[in-house]
Amino acid sequence: MREVDQLLEDGELLDAVYQALLSRYPKSRTLGRVGWPAEIVIRMLLLKHIRNWSFDVLEREVRPNLLYRDFTRVAAGKVPDAKTLGRQARALGPEVIKQFHQRLVALAAENKVVQGRRMRVDTTVVETNIHYPTDSSLLQDGNRVLTRLMKKVRDLVGAMGAKLRDRSRSVKLRVLNIARAARSKAAQSQEKMKQAYCKLLTSMGRVVGQAKRFSKEIVTGVKRSADIVQQAALEGLRRQIDTMVPRVQQVIQQTKARVLEGNTRAEGKLFSIFETSTEIIRKGKAGKPNEFGKLVKIQEAEGQIITDFEVYDERPADNDVLIPAIEIHKQLTGRTPDLAAGDAGFYSAKNVAKAKAIGVKRVSVPNRSTKSAALKREQKKRWFKKGQKWRTGCEGRISVLKRRHGLNRCRYKGKKGMFRWTGLGVIADNLINIGTAIAKRKKSSK
Repeated sequence: MREVDQLLEDGELLDAVYQALLSRYPKSRTLGRVGWPAEIVIRMLLLKHIRNWSFDVLEREVRPNLLYRDFTRVAAGKVPDAKTLGRQARALGPEVIKQFHQRLVALAAENKVVQGRRMRVDTTVVETNIHYPTDSSLLQDGNRVLTRLMKKVRDLVGAMGAKLRDRSRSVKLRVLNIARAARSKAAQSQEKMKQAYCKLLTSMGRVVGQAKRFSKEIVTGVKRSADIVQQAALEGLRRQIDTMVPRVQQVIQQTKARVLEGNTRAEGKLFSIFETSTEIIRKGKAGKPNEFGKLVKIQEAEGQIITDFEVYDERPADNDVLIPAIEIHKQLTGRTPDLAAGDAGFYSAKNVAKAKAIGVKRVSVPNRSTKSAALKREQKKRWFKKGQKWRTGCEGRISVLKRRHGLNRCRYKGKKGMFRWTGLGVIADNLINIGTAIAKRKKSSK
């Protein structure tokens, strides 16, 4: 931690965070309370991800611990509370996280922890914080959210305009009937499940229609409040209703397509009404065939240092990732790797040819289905096998990121939250590995 402490004193690292905190609001420099220093904010966040704590646990652990107080620069002062840290963290967008990570890789190169001679790359899935998405559970989520919003509107305006009819109980019963019928694959059970879905869709259509009426009556002034604060709250509730209604309608449409029309491959499927960017990703795992989240690329150099990571908006094919990864490696480390390693998913003849044209001497990416005798002989050579043996370390690095730094499931919200969660986890792991390498070098030199 002493070496990590010294690394985080770099001015460029702090400047990126400082500028991000200043840009939270248009007049953050001149108005409002004095904010927390950038040094304290980033060190608290990094300690959180190094230990894989929640904000509440972070606050509780730092308060009585003198070592943590010294590391985070809180010293004898007040420890930032959990809610404040959560708001400060949202100011760190993808650009800031990327800039911070790239500067950290540059510091690793300056300290000769990374030379850039070798590169390995792999992909994994960071799951969003959602329950397993079934059509019935998504419809129930939509009913719960819309009903809750309409109840808040009713509490503010009273009996004005359309009355609220709570259909939560009937929706819950339909969902339970669907769950019971789904346990059996018999034709009779499947027919019961289809009938239950039809009733559930009818109920949800009425809930959506009622939510639209509530929103329209707020706009036209039928539902209003004489109090300015309550009227502002009404407008906020209307915006939330207008946001949720299209999402619930999309769930209704995809449920109709699957249950009534038998179309299981409808485009633009919604897997959560809260995390709308969630994708379904199949990596061929026996224990978890379907994962719901975002595909993340992790590429490393020597010393177990992650030189680059990427959170993809839409999942690319693995063989489209290799060449851009080599180009990024060259840009960050200043040299083309002598060895580039990846698993069979990254293989294509074009990739191997392009990598060698760029300047990579040895490309250790296997082709499992090849019938070429020359390629089979190439893949049996000692350097190729050593490259593949070294490549498997990327699997271990991903495992460490998930177990030690929480990249198995993202606890932040939205696309930016996913990038922030992944980026801070990667930075935390790099800090540990860079600090360990520097400490070992100092110990051996004594």
